[in-house]
Amino acid sequence: MADSFSKKENFKKKQQKQKEKALRREERKENNDKGKSLDEMFMYVDANGQLTSTPPDNDERVEIDLDNIQLGAAPIEAEEALKTGIVTFLSEKGYGFITEDKTKENIFFHNNNCIDPIKKGNKVSFEKEKSPKGFSATEIRLVK
Repeated sequence: MADSFSKKENFKKKQQKQKEKALRREERKENNDKGKSLDEMFMYVDANGQLTSTPPDNDERVEIDLDNIQLGAAPIEAEEALKTGIVTFLSEKGYGFITEDKTKENIFFHNNNCIDPIKKGNKVSFEKEKSPKGFSATEIRLVK
């Protein structure tokens, strides 16, 4: 049984595409620049932090101590445990707020955490503690 006209045309198109693909493959092989000119691909950093294509002179090189390189986030510095502030609000129900001297942040406290009896306007020292609703003051003492 003979092939139809469309089958012959499709077969011709398929063969033409294969020839074009083979030609493109050969062109890529001939024009491949990978690994031929590595010197052009290297970049150097000069003393000013600029990228250059010339390597630095040996006398310009700076030795870097590997122990001084910090990877990751900066370490968290420890806060001093004892803070000072002024009692700005004191409720009859037994709680109040202290305004911290350095940060001017209001910190909640309860009379149960007071070692000395305090009044509004007193200068106090305290320790700051994280609670479920924010920071709260503990170990509250009067500063004389």
